[in-house]
Amino acid sequence: MATTVNRPVLENGPVAAHRPVDYVWAITRISIGWIFLWAFLDKTFGWGFATPANRAWISGGSPTTGFLKGTGENALGGFFSSLAGQPWVDLLFMLGLLGIGAALILGVGTRIAAVTGTLMLVLMWAAELPLANNPFLDEHLIYSIVLVGLALANAGATLGLGTLPIVRRTAWLK
Repeated sequence: MATTVNRPVLENGPVAAHRPVDYVWAITRISIGWIFLWAFLDKTFGWGFATPANRAWISGGSPTTGFLKGTGENALGGFFSSLAGQPWVDLLFMLGLLGIGAALILGVGTRIAAVTGTLMLVLMWAAELPLANNPFLDEHLIYSIVLVGLALANAGATLGLGTLPIVRRTAWLK
């Protein structure tokens, strides 16, 4: 008879022991969260890595213009170029980067962050079609697959606030 190894999810009791793979997922969650949060911080303050200070969001720059204006020649470029620089698009994009990054780093709302992060990444992938280096696959889709894995692995329950009783009792906070 085959047995399966499942880490029990305890709703109101102590948290079950973590397996080594749980720590791998947790470190992956925090790392991808940092990618989103760093993009938010650099675009907001223009620290000179991807965004120069004079194009920072707090200096009146548009965080979406550079990427979306560069998609004009792509398959869906007309649609995405028309969104570039619109205040509501900038706001949604920046709130998405901040929210997804913070949720993943903290380990709270990991499922929501996985869904919204995947949506954002798939839209960015679609804006770049056709891809320059590969006919289909790029880092946007790889990150999307990893985000789905984070949600399925309940990655917020290790090295995160996902162990808090309120998070364990509230489905949308997991």
